[in-house]
Amino acid sequence: MNSPQKFYRFAISYLTLFFLVFLGSNGSPSSEEVSLVEKLIQLPDVWIRTIRAQDHFKEAYEIRLLQPLDHNRPEGKKFQQRIFISHVDFSSPVVFETEGYSVEKNTTKELSSILKCNQIIVEHRFFGTSVPDSMDWKYLNIEQAAADHHRIVMLFKSIYPGKWISSGWSKGGQTAMYHRRFYPEDVDVTVAYDSPLNLSLEDKRIDAFFDTVATKDQRSRLIRFQRLILQRKDRVIPLFRDYAWNSGLEFSIGLEKALEYCVLEYTFSFWQYHKIDPMTVPGTEATSEELFNHLKRVVHLPSYSDRAMDSPSMYQFATELGYYGYVKRYVRDLLSCDYYPNWIFAPQNTDLTYHPEKMQDIERWIQNHGERMLFIYGSRDPWSAPQVRLNGNKNCLKMILRGGNHYTFIRSFSDKQQQKIIQTLERWLDLKISN
Repeated sequence: MNSPQKFYRFAISYLTLFFLVFLGSNGSPSSEEVSLVEKLIQLPDVWIRTIRAQDHFKEAYEIRLLQPLDHNRPEGKKFQQRIFISHVDFSSPVVFETEGYSVEKNTTKELSSILKCNQIIVEHRFFGTSVPDSMDWKYLNIEQAAADHHRIVMLFKSIYPGKWISSGWSKGGQTAMYHRRFYPEDVDVTVAYDSPLNLSLEDKRIDAFFDTVATKDQRSRLIRFQRLILQRKDRVIPLFRDYAWNSGLEFSIGLEKALEYCVLEYTFSFWQYHKIDPMTVPGTEATSEELFNHLKRVVHLPSYSDRAMDSPSMYQFATELGYYGYVKRYVRDLLSCDYYPNWIFAPQNTDLTYHPEKMQDIERWIQNHGERMLFIYGSRDPWSAPQVRLNGNKNCLKMILRGGNHYTFIRSFSDKQQQKIIQTLERWLDLKISN
């Protein structure tokens, strides 16, 4: 899988390390940098590649770790999991970022920037480059993913013995939750940004959200837009066809059905990602082109194309994580049918039985045993509707930003609220945060 010019087995020649230490004085790696390489190449089952360090980090590496497909049978099939490590020093804390999807590149996360500490980012199994040779979907579950992260933590704690903070955004925050539930001692603190805890396949709390978010006039403006574009399907579908052709997309479900999915998705994406004034949404005076262009701006149309089929994330939503359904009551008379489940984009050649007990167990555990866990939400994010319910657990903290959307982070809050968060992290970590 990996080009031999880029990745090196952990048995890399120690002669290379000798060269790095003793040849050249200006610009050559320090003894600490070489020491990190020495530690990394001694880890089992790793391939490493040096990459450019950024921001406050001194050095960085892309790592491929050979993981068991089934941690209950560690000698069985394997796959390579992609990891990025950014290093400051061995005594600093580690922010352990559990991504819920693929990881395209190494980036600096908010918490590692705040703490000026080390950072490890892990791509989720079955996503991006971290996929097995054959997609045996039953191994894409929360227990196996948590075991991936547990093994990584145990390996890297031999290098970084200090404080560990797990963190993740959206589905990555869900990943951090279930890692913490199965291995509560792996990290000292968990921070989950904008991460729902759905309790059903189509969580009705999200439906209720659309009846209360913003003002009645603003909600009505969005419904009017949905109805307008459906009323003009005969003029919008040709625009959709041209878009699909120019984008190299195919829609096996049919352009009309795909358009209807996009229109139903519109209100969710509008509140989740955008800060558009609802009163500027195109109305009856708009042309069909203007309506379609606005829809493209708000909704990611390829999400309903053939590229989205066999989605590993949709498999997780359909079997364990839960998801949302579409509110159809305001536009039902304009739809071609009444069946718009999201799980048609999950792989269809496998068991898609939903197991509600999985997330119910996570919620009970957080309420009764969770500690030093911070949950951050924006009040206008639909995913805030199925937010974690602490049920009086004082050992965790939940912060909700009024008017915030799915891009709500610590830096989004007021100075006073940020101070509360920082002071809480200081107490949990038993360290002083300088900024």
